[in-house]
Amino acid sequence: MLSYEDARLKVIEVTAGLRRIPAREELKLQNSLGRILAQEIASDRDYPPFDRATRDGFALRAADCREAGAKLQVIGEIRAGGKFAKAVRAGECVQIMTGAAVPRGADAVVMIEHTRTGARENEVMIERVAETGMNIVPRGSESPAGDVLLRAATRIGYAEIAIAAQVGRTELEVYRKPRVAILSTGDEVVAVEAQPGPFEIRNSNGASLAAQAELAGAEAVPLGNAPDRIDELRQMIESGLREDALVLSGGVSMGKYDLVEEVLRGLGAEFFFDALAIRPGRPAVFGICRGKPVFGLPGNPVSTMVTFELLAVPAVDVLGGGDARPLPLLKAKLSRGVEQKAVLTHFLPAMLEWASGEATVSELPWQGSGDIATLARGNCFLVVHQSKLKLAAGEWVDVLPRRGLL
Repeated sequence: MLSYEDARLKVIEVTAGLRRIPAREELKLQNSLGRILAQEIASDRDYPPFDRATRDGFALRAADCREAGAKLQVIGEIRAGGKFAKAVRAGECVQIMTGAAVPRGADAVVMIEHTRTGARENEVMIERVAETGMNIVPRGSESPAGDVLLRAATRIGYAEIAIAAQVGRTELEVYRKPRVAILSTGDEVVAVEAQPGPFEIRNSNGASLAAQAELAGAEAVPLGNAPDRIDELRQMIESGLREDALVLSGGVSMGKYDLVEEVLRGLGAEFFFDALAIRPGRPAVFGICRGKPVFGLPGNPVSTMVTFELLAVPAVDVLGGGDARPLPLLKAKLSRGVEQKAVLTHFLPAMLEWASGEATVSELPWQGSGDIATLARGNCFLVVHQSKLKLAAGEWVDVLPRRGLL
């Protein structure tokens, strides 16, 4: 069995070895959030395009304010976006607003809080020593014209949206989302809209995996459910292999009707691991078949969700033209002690909360890897590493957020 960390690295390594440059498409800027950039974005001019004041106050010559108490003549006012034609000379200053262009001759801005009205008309007393460059962002100091601000393969977040808007890009060239086929298996599984028999269950895995794929940045391609019969399973797997990746749930344990590995092997699959040292999610399979990454995940719903997050998400990142994002583990204080016996890394449904500026996490009582009702009452997984299975209240522990909730 591999640790989940080693398994994750293996997925990234193997998928990167298969990487083909994805197709590109152009999107409106407002529709590009979360996508992977397929082009460089450069500054169209200096930013800021002028020496910019960062505070409301008075623009002046630092040489006139080497001591507190200097009295200066106010020769005008500059608002953000406004023009000021005169130059500031010795003994003069200009009232200036945050974001406005610093006038010629001035080399410092003193905050208005550090001034008071003088005795004469249009006179101000500066109660603080001024230093050259005080409260000014120099022209081009954020990015000079032509500077590359965003590189290809960058994931587009709200800051990246702001940069693209700043340089006037109304459309962006991005990589096409990878298409991930989702196939559940098992004679006991029926469609979500069906009325299940007394020993049947609805296909919740197909729905949750499609949602996880979309959250990860893929286009989910639901294939429904395959029965535990080799011919039909093979046909549906071959259909899934037409996409960029295939994710199966169920049929990967040691039972008589667990046929996924057998069918994949018959299709020429190469396997890299078939078990993880975790709970839930131990019988997880990863391989390559016909040049496509294939994930065989356990059939119990919580196991399926955990293993998709650990294994499939980084593959989606790589197939989408970007780099694999790190696993988003957080730190929190354990509210109650936890002890596990199996020498595995455990992912336990939990609730992460913030109070008085501190993050705390509590394990939720649950009935095992089929208990999605408990998982839905929480917002994360408490991670109990196999190196330390007994944790006391108050210890700092790792927490894996449920993607999209935290």
